[in-house]
Formats: sequence, C-alpha cells, structure tokens
Amino acid sequence: MDPSAERIVLDESDIVERFVRSSGPGGQHVNKVATAVQLRFDLKNSRSLPDDVRIRLFRLAGNRVTAEGLLVLEARRFRSREKNRKDARERLLALIRKASVPPRPRRKTSPPRQSRERRLSNKRQRSEVKKKRGGVSDTESG
Repeated sequence: MDPSAERIVLDESDIVERFVRSSGPGGQHVNKVATAVQLRFDLKNSRSLPDDVRIRLFRLAGNRVTAEGLLVLEARRFRSREKNRKDARERLLALIRKASVPPRPRRKTSPPRQSRERRLSNKRQRSEVKKKRGGVSDTESG
C-alpha cells in the first residue's frame, strides 16, 4: 500500500449517511426498523483526496458514482444499524486504499521467437485445412 494512503484524512462533511429499510429476510423487524445504511461520499468536491487518487477512485467505483459525483455505498449485511454503518465506512476506506496505490507502469515486451513461430505454424496449418475445403468444380461432377 502507498504510504500516502495512510496520510489521507477524510472530511466528515463529505460523508452523508442515510438509514433506509433493508430488504430480505428478517420478519417484522425488517419492516419496522431502518437498519440499512446508504453512505454518500462527495467524491467530486472532496478536498481531502489527492487528485490522482480521486481519478483512480472514480474509475474503480464505476457505476456506484452518480452523475453529480457522489459515491454511493449501501450496507445491509447486518441487522444492526451501527454494524452496517461501520461496514459502509470500512468499505469506503478499502476503496480509497485501493485507489491510492498507483498502477505499475507497463513494460513493453515482445513475444518470444518460439511463440511467434508456433503462431505462424498454426496459421499455415489452418490455411491448408481451408484450402482443401474447395468447392466441387464442373468438370468433376458428372
């Protein structure tokens, strides 16, 4: 992990939590209590993230980012509001940690000679198979 990830401190004003009713099993408890957490992190306007981390996080989060630039995470794994809240925050931190690791630059390589030769040999064999599939000419049919 990148050491700069340890220095990232999130501003609480960038995080908004909303409690909603959870779906799935749980009987009457599920119908009465809003235990699921919908965590919204203002990714677009947050000043607590360096620009390179923010760009990678946008890409990493994918369709969890709204058009307004809000990263939305839903946590409904637990029946307790506090556990779901903690889970959502841990998932946000895990995403930020993953985004803080810069990608390793790609080193250009060329394929080894043996694999090039094998590829060309396979192409020649395939070509021969297809040549032998030629249609019947008029002189052969009788």
